[in-house]
Amino acid sequence: MAEPEFWNEGGEAGALRERSTLQARIDAAHRLEAELADAEAMVELAEEGEDEASEMAREALRGLEDELSAIEIRHLLGDPDDVRPAILEVHPGAGGTESQDWAAMLFRMYARWAESHRYKISVLDEVPGEEAGLKSATLRIEGPYAFGYMKGETGVHRLVRISPFDASSRRHTSFASVLVSPEIDDNIEIVIDEKDLRIDTYRSSGAGGQHVNVTDSAVRITHIPMGIVVQCQAERSQHRNRAMAMTVLRARMYEAEKRKQLEELEARHDKKEAGFGSQIRSYVLHPYRMAKDHRTGHEVGDADSVLDGRLEPFIEAYLKHQAEGK
Repeated sequence: MAEPEFWNEGGEAGALRERSTLQARIDAAHRLEAELADAEAMVELAEEGEDEASEMAREALRGLEDELSAIEIRHLLGDPDDVRPAILEVHPGAGGTESQDWAAMLFRMYARWAESHRYKISVLDEVPGEEAGLKSATLRIEGPYAFGYMKGETGVHRLVRISPFDASSRRHTSFASVLVSPEIDDNIEIVIDEKDLRIDTYRSSGAGGQHVNVTDSAVRITHIPMGIVVQCQAERSQHRNRAMAMTVLRARMYEAEKRKQLEELEARHDKKEAGFGSQIRSYVLHPYRMAKDHRTGHEVGDADSVLDGRLEPFIEAYLKHQAEGK
């Protein structure tokens, strides 16, 4: 980075991200070494008969164990795209208000997860339902290994509960799909022919103050050959919304090509693993409370905490499952 040529080669964004990732790993190792030294000192005091030191040593070792576990999980994130920001889209399934409300619950779950990790989140698009919930929503999550942690969330999510919209209080099953793509930078070339695009502008429908519904600032882009539709209404400027929509489109095209190559590879090896669009996780709120991942078999009894953003057990189980599969 000290070389002047570094800033003229056009790849500094990727290099800076890699440097930040490596620095975080080095800092974590130094922090563990310091905490281990403190714990060893507490253990020595405990062996000498200091009662308070014994409990402090236990707490220090528990903290070390948790941090070491987190570092081990990060080592499972070896794909070059894992360090990139994540673009997460949520779409309700058939079922009107019921599914739209479920989509909003999922959107909140991912936002809470990101906030709990102090990741930067940006709502790129949010289309509310007629009565409640969301017709669609797109969230950008930026932070260490954002895509690596979120990539396992792609698929169909199922909710079973007593419907708050049913006057007879009957049990309903709702579905919503989640798609996670890595945001790519200029180092990866995605060729997009303008003739393949249909670009529509419309008035924003979400929250945003007096400028909303005044100008056609929201942008929807359709890539006709691939059938990919993206939209953005987060900014007041049509120009900025178009730029962000193109960013999402490039991410979607990149992820679609990667998924296609993976499916071809799995077909050659006769793998029976379910492809994109299959049901990956169920959240049951009635007659009992449980969340279960159908790929890994991991389940927890506290579905409410999961819906409140506590996704770590499922993320860890998925990454370990993927590593074992490889």
